[in-house]
Amino acid sequence: MFLFDAELADTLSEVQPTPFAPASLGPLKLRNRLIKCATFEGATPDALVTPELIEFHREVAAGGVAMNTVAYCAISPEGRTDRHQIWMRPEAVPGLIDLTDAIHAEGALAAAQLGHAGPVANSISNQAKAHAPSRIPAPMGMALCKKLTTDDISDTLLKYRRAARLAVDSGFDGLEIHFGHNYLASCFLSPLLNRRRDEYGGSLVNRARFCREISEAVRDEVGDDVAIWAKLSMYDGFPGSFGVDEACEVGRMFEADGYLDAIEPTAGSSLLNPMYLFHGDVPRKEFSNAFHGVMRWGIKAIAPVFMKKYDYEPAYLLPLSRQLREAVSMPLILLGGITDRASMDLALAEGFDFVAMGRALLREPDLPLRIEADPTTVSKCVHCNLCMPTIYSHTRCPIRTGEVSEAEAVSRVRRAGVPGRRAARDLWSAKLP
Repeated sequence: MFLFDAELADTLSEVQPTPFAPASLGPLKLRNRLIKCATFEGATPDALVTPELIEFHREVAAGGVAMNTVAYCAISPEGRTDRHQIWMRPEAVPGLIDLTDAIHAEGALAAAQLGHAGPVANSISNQAKAHAPSRIPAPMGMALCKKLTTDDISDTLLKYRRAARLAVDSGFDGLEIHFGHNYLASCFLSPLLNRRRDEYGGSLVNRARFCREISEAVRDEVGDDVAIWAKLSMYDGFPGSFGVDEACEVGRMFEADGYLDAIEPTAGSSLLNPMYLFHGDVPRKEFSNAFHGVMRWGIKAIAPVFMKKYDYEPAYLLPLSRQLREAVSMPLILLGGITDRASMDLALAEGFDFVAMGRALLREPDLPLRIEADPTTVSKCVHCNLCMPTIYSHTRCPIRTGEVSEAEAVSRVRRAGVPGRRAARDLWSAKLP
């Protein structure tokens, strides 16, 4: 980790913003520059808000972040990764109001992550065909996706509008639009997954058209009183797909359009390379055990290829995100490996406006408050990623709940630390494919 330097921090505070000072994001005034990033909490078994979901976000809001991002809020039932995720409909509004009220009561703002899972959706669970720009496989449903027609695309834009309106009516202050991880919009960006020959395929301008139309539709629906930003993949994590140069160009398009208040750079593919986003240990056995029947054996068989190893480094997405910082002047939110004051200060020194935290808050929801009180505070997260398979059974940190001892988790990380060294070194030096 980076070591906190008090003298350097005092010097920097005179020339750059500090992480715990109030800041503006579009029309919003945030109490600091810390955002709880969007993660699926596995606490909505009936696709509706539960008391468990409310308490999860209330605790994180009380822990000091400026804004909680609630995920996954699908725009339609077939847009969920499975049937247990919220999809935006009138029946969901009362629970969402209770959720945003709880977040607001702790002094934080609330954001909803809006998206469509596309080929990452489980069509068997959803009982609805997965969607994609082309007829590509949908692994979770073990079937081919439905290729969207131009009429389907127009209908999907209407669904984004409706979802955005419901979110605002539910008390959300901000909206994050999911353009990453090879969910539907991200697939349109990919030259590998988007094989269309119409105005939504081929050139980068055409492949970016859908994302730009979504941004326009959402902004047109909710107006200027709501902050809107996009989670944009900088690199899908495998050769031949969407990469950093094209991502920077798309970022310039977004900036020229003027519909977004910020971009949150991300990386990796839930379809083909999920660990490129997370880094750290790879709990392959635990992931396969989270499934049943043929899916369990299928996950176990492909896990060594599908779930690759990338060693954890503080601010590990900075090399990718830095290139977007150089390409655009609009606000950016740095995600990935932000767990201490030093990484926060580094992000701000590099020109990022906000930082997003995820897994570390599962272990310690009050980590922001403790870092603010004592900048030398060290996160207890050991990057074992044992929290990841728990998304199928109520997302949690197994160390915090006592299901796994800290010594055992640390031992796992140390034993697994060697294979990913080359990948981590290449990423840190920005030697990207």
